[in-house]
Amino acid sequence: MSHPTDEIPDPASSPHDASGPHDPTPLGENDGSSAFEVEEQTPDGGRTVKPFSPEAAAPAKAESAPAPSRPASDDDEPAPQLVWYVLKVQSSREDTIRDALERRVKIQGLQRYFGRIVVPTENFTEIRNNKRKTVKRKTYPGYIMVEMELNEKTWFTVRETPGVGDFVGAHGTPTKMTPTEVEQMLGSGEETAPPNKVRIYVERGDRVKIKDGPFENFEGTVEEVIEARGLVKVMLIIFNRPTPVDLEYWQVERL
Repeated sequence: MSHPTDEIPDPASSPHDASGPHDPTPLGENDGSSAFEVEEQTPDGGRTVKPFSPEAAAPAKAESAPAPSRPASDDDEPAPQLVWYVLKVQSSREDTIRDALERRVKIQGLQRYFGRIVVPTENFTEIRNNKRKTVKRKTYPGYIMVEMELNEKTWFTVRETPGVGDFVGAHGTPTKMTPTEVEQMLGSGEETAPPNKVRIYVERGDRVKIKDGPFENFEGTVEEVIEARGLVKVMLIIFNRPTPVDLEYWQVERL
């Protein structure tokens, strides 16, 4: 009686080997990458194969940090556009109010938004007690001129200054001065000072007495006052005839 025998398949006849010996394709050979397989031993004594890529192992390049932004400064701001305005102020306090406004501008650091702050004046020459004296007179009492850029800060600074009423303009809206108006209020120029004007205290029709010159102690009537030349034309009675005489303004006094 024959016993069945265990047949051991011949490795040569294994279907797996029918197509030839097993030759695995290395990792990355077909895709052009530089990856390859690395065999590592596991804790239980087995072995495992892991793909290895030099590119993956290389440390990542540090990304370039963005350049720090430069903080904005006043130099980056456009230059202020300074324009002349007129302010209504308390009369007889023009100089004090101008000084107070200049201090407020400096304290609040707004100098770049302001130019000149001017009380318009003109020079006069007067004779008192036989002495010639040059004095200044306010040409526009109750007003001062401000060269500034009008914005919320500057407007508030001006309006909060004690003694300031309002800007000159329709319905309280500040009105810019024209170049002609600026020239008229400030004068033709600062480099060459205009000649002093003469203050003459007599008017046409006044009775005056001559206090100096060949007609001293004569009395007459003022016919004309020539301020530009500082002369007064007085009608005198000489040899019983009315005679006009031109005199210096300081040679006469009102009766």
